[in-house]
Amino acid sequence: MSVPKHIGIILDGNRRFAKRLMVKPWQGHEWGAKKFREFLDWCFECGVNEVTAYVFSIQNFNRPNEEFDYIMKVFKEEVGELLKPENLKKLNDEGTQVTFIGRLWMLPKELQELQQQIMKATSQNNKKTINFAMAYGGREEIIDAVKKIAENVKSGKLDVNKINEELFTKELSITSEPDLVIRTGGEQRTSNFLPWQSTYSEFIFIEKMWPEITKDDFLECIQEYEGRQRRFGK
Repeated sequence: MSVPKHIGIILDGNRRFAKRLMVKPWQGHEWGAKKFREFLDWCFECGVNEVTAYVFSIQNFNRPNEEFDYIMKVFKEEVGELLKPENLKKLNDEGTQVTFIGRLWMLPKELQELQQQIMKATSQNNKKTINFAMAYGGREEIIDAVKKIAENVKSGKLDVNKINEELFTKELSITSEPDLVIRTGGEQRTSNFLPWQSTYSEFIFIEKMWPEITKDDFLECIQEYEGRQRRFGK
């Protein structure tokens, strides 16, 4: 059984799912958060070691103020939930590290503080990893990495001839490459999610909205992944 060790997930369809139920579009994010907790259980039960979730992009800052505030409220509640003693103990007992990647400085200060708390509290764990891509954009991540390298070249700390893929990768938010990327919501594009890291990832696109996917849907993705031949250009 060839289970992907690292899964990237693009959580798409929260608003459309809410509209279908005739409630305010952004209320779908609450259902989406609940579904993500279930999704993590499915992943770890199958032997997946790392999950990277695309939960809020740089472009999402263009959403209406009311929706933005609502989403930030959901995020604060979810991170606060992780920080509860019983949940933090579970994370540490299971060796799960929680990280946040992206331009986190763009997020509300209170949320940033909660993020730093959970990252610090789980920083020594090394069995499982949950990465939340927030205020994240793949192109922006690459630009930020280029700036760091350029500064090192400018200051004389780095010889330009030493720049290679390995060095560049180290300047990114995460160096791990997802084996499988799943996108819900029926769209078949990557939307600026991990462009460098997902070069050789397998992609699966699901028609269902994110809040309505089931464990059976997830297991079908795993089965499809197992049936693919990963050649890595060979």
